[in-house]
Amino acid sequence: MKATHGAHAPCRATPFDDTPCDPTQAAPKPAVPHAAQTRDFATSSLRQAFWQHLRFTSSSNPKVAKPLQQDDLPPLQGFLDDHAGLNGGRVVKPGYDGRLRCTEYDENGKITLVDTEFKKSELIAKYSLLPRDLRKIDSSVLPHILVRPSAILINLLHLRCLIKHNRVLVFDVYGSTDSYAQSLFMYDLEDKLRQKQASTAAILGGNLPYEFRALEAVLVSITTALETELENVREPVMRVLRELEEDIDRDKLRRILIYSKKLGTFEQKARLVRDAIDDLLEADDDLAAMYLTEKAQGQEREDDNHEEVELLLESYHKVSDEIVQVSSNLISAIRNTEEVSRAILDANRNSLMLLGLKVDIGTMGISVGMFIAALYGMNLENFIEETNYGFFGISGFCTVLSIIACMYGLRKLRKVQRLSMWGREGSGRMKLGGHNRAREVEERPMAALAENDRGRHLGETVEGIRRAERMREWQDAYKALRETHKDAKAGAAVGAVGRR
Repeated sequence: MKATHGAHAPCRATPFDDTPCDPTQAAPKPAVPHAAQTRDFATSSLRQAFWQHLRFTSSSNPKVAKPLQQDDLPPLQGFLDDHAGLNGGRVVKPGYDGRLRCTEYDENGKITLVDTEFKKSELIAKYSLLPRDLRKIDSSVLPHILVRPSAILINLLHLRCLIKHNRVLVFDVYGSTDSYAQSLFMYDLEDKLRQKQASTAAILGGNLPYEFRALEAVLVSITTALETELENVREPVMRVLRELEEDIDRDKLRRILIYSKKLGTFEQKARLVRDAIDDLLEADDDLAAMYLTEKAQGQEREDDNHEEVELLLESYHKVSDEIVQVSSNLISAIRNTEEVSRAILDANRNSLMLLGLKVDIGTMGISVGMFIAALYGMNLENFIEETNYGFFGISGFCTVLSIIACMYGLRKLRKVQRLSMWGREGSGRMKLGGHNRAREVEERPMAALAENDRGRHLGETVEGIRRAERMREWQDAYKALRETHKDAKAGAAVGAVGRR
């Protein structure tokens, strides 16, 4: 491709510009918007146009060609990646950029704002909060009930609320999976706020203020959600436990493992809710500061004057504690069932191993008899070929030898199976009589204990000495008892002779 000097050749100042220009002149610099607003899509056609522009400019007049400008380059991510999709060259905006979306209720229970976004700085200034308060609200790790001079901040499971003396803000968490439970809470909160008397007013002896009605709606929603989740977990767990009592198989053990994990997560969640309420009940100053309506009217309460809110919190603390106890009992039942199942499986495995050992012992006995028969299978003179009873004699001898070997092996196996608290070796037995009852006592001499305690740790040695002392005391008591019986018998005999 040739180009004469002074002639205008088509070139592109930008990859999408077909305006003819002079290659000796610098390409006009296009206006570039702000980096955060650029949404360039890097495609293969864009890169192809860029390389064509580069080859044409360098071959037309390399002496006067201007170097590439920064704005002539395509986006780096799309330039290097042929498979860059819609994200190529695009500046990704943060998820909510320090904003919180919430719904607001007024003092009459009417919704004034629906899914309205607020900056955190606006919420801090409007409701006299601290940045760390919103950080706890925005977190989903630990439940909190925070009392501030003019507001109550609640972060419990799927609910995040800010309660004032005449306003309630319900925060909508991005990516929440409990939208159904939160929707039910919205309706219940609206009904509670429209009522001048809540369900616990009869217990507390009067009308509840606005903030306590909102607090009760939150606690009702939380405890209801916990009870519903507990019922959904408890029924399948109890069913699987009943099935495991009748039959232990692989599928049931796998299901009980899954339910155990779910129940453990639920129990931890319920325990955190109970602990959050318990921590609030332990703080008298926070309980007194929860009377926001009286505080807005200029009335101050003493730190120990908080009976209404304490009774309200204690009632729901009891409910949450019952949920925790039920879930803990279920977890204990699962663990006990797992231990029993493990013990049964171990016993079955031991039975199979015992059966294998018995088969091995029988094989060993037969092998002993076959060894004798194999010796007679050699082509050598054994001097019994001409006898009439040689075959029957050798066959009977091999059979008897095999039986003896099997009996010896089974006897050793029974000794290995027989376990006691004192061990298997060196245990003598003596019978104790008295009132027609026979009792067996392990007799361990001191020398045997000292011999067995050699090479052991200090704790094991001391325990062996204590066992020897207890055994010696028992032997002394037994001797004294025998002497007493002898004296009683002698006295009875003397009395009988005297009566005669």
